Amino acid sequence: MQEQLNSKPQFLLHVCCGTCSLYPYFLLKKDFNITFFYYNPNIYPEEEYLKRLDDVRTISKIYSIPLITGKYEVKEWLNLTSGFKNEPEGGKRCDICFNMRLKKTAAVAKKHRFDIFGTTLTISPHKNQKIINSLGARIAASIKIDFYYTDFKKKDGFKKTMELSKKLNLYRQDYCGCIYSMR
Repeated sequence: MQEQLNSKPQFLLHVCCGTCSLYPYFLLKKDFNITFFYYNPNIYPEEEYLKRLDDVRTISKIYSIPLITGKYEVKEWLNLTSGFKNEPEGGKRCDICFNMRLKKTAAVAKKHRFDIFGTTLTISPHKNQKIINSLGARIAASIKIDFYYTDFKKKDGFKKTMELSKKLNLYRQDYCGCIYSMR
């Protein structure tokens, strides 16, 4: 990516929204040079996608965090998940969604020579960190890049990120983002 700043490893952090990015960023920044990666083709409708992206851009600007924005590939996401639209929240559809976003994050990290990649998805009490970390580790091994295995919701991480987001008056969504979770 770039020369090692302060000799910290370069970390590409997949972020799903502004709120969920705050606590993980503050936790990781002491050990890593963080770059945000916003790639969320699951978010529907596009207006919702853009609201979340606006908050990520705001945080990126406030804290001088580099940001890479992936394409909004909603059609590809729908093609992958449409056979699982009746799955419950947290079911196979979510696994497919996590896998798609982690694969893209890993590919971008590898392409831009980051040392490691990870995701803020584990901060949500509604997301299975074991599945997310297992997928991330498998993808990392397949393309030979490091993955940051974590559960950001531990030690009140979710509560802390909510408190931080309130201070910045960030948008707080009431569903994961996909068309199927709107119900």
